[in-house]
Amino acid sequence: MEIKELLKKVKAEGRSVLTEVESKLVMREVGVPVVETRVARSRDAAMAAARELGFPVVAKILSQDITHKSESGGVELGLKNQRDVGAAYNRITEAARRAAPTARIEGITVQPMAAPGIEVIVGGLTDPQFGPVLMVGLGGIMVEVFKDVTFRIVPINRRDASQMVRQLKGYPVLAGTRGRPPADVSRLEETLMTLSGFMEEHPEVAEFDLNPLFVYSQGLLAVDARIVLSME
Repeated sequence: MEIKELLKKVKAEGRSVLTEVESKLVMREVGVPVVETRVARSRDAAMAAARELGFPVVAKILSQDITHKSESGGVELGLKNQRDVGAAYNRITEAARRAAPTARIEGITVQPMAAPGIEVIVGGLTDPQFGPVLMVGLGGIMVEVFKDVTFRIVPINRRDASQMVRQLKGYPVLAGTRGRPPADVSRLEETLMTLSGFMEEHPEVAEFDLNPLFVYSQGLLAVDARIVLSME
């Protein structure tokens, strides 16, 4: 399904927030690498999906009504076998019902554990004054505590993308420090330009984020994605 058709379908259903799986599908179509993710609407389906994907896996709650999965007990990492996955399915869905009793619980998603990389957050939003704006920052404590992010008005070019990345306080981490190999900054810059084009082409997208986006010495991979549509 093409991106415009998917977004139109979501709006026709009266939804503004795409599911994680839908958001990843859009990002994959745009050209951003995303981790393979399966939907499991039952415990047995979760166990089967994990077996097919290969262990270890990550399990996350699937609900249109729960935005912050971790805060609701809706994420479990490093599940090593089918028994772990089955138990995690029960814990995650039960925790979600306790945290959000009125939420519609559709099941869980299952995805392989991604290789660790440098955590980056990339996002976009529509500012009432400036229009579409793109953001990049280092993930984890850098964005939560130090607010280490930079912004640019869309559209951006390669020079803008380069400046966005290099103006981060944590840029030395990406450039390579303490004997660590440098991250694939060029690929990150290309991704920023790709997402700038995505925002230009799809003004119905009110906001999106990739958090985290793992950047490696070669390439990158989004392990979570979220897209919100304007309902105007």
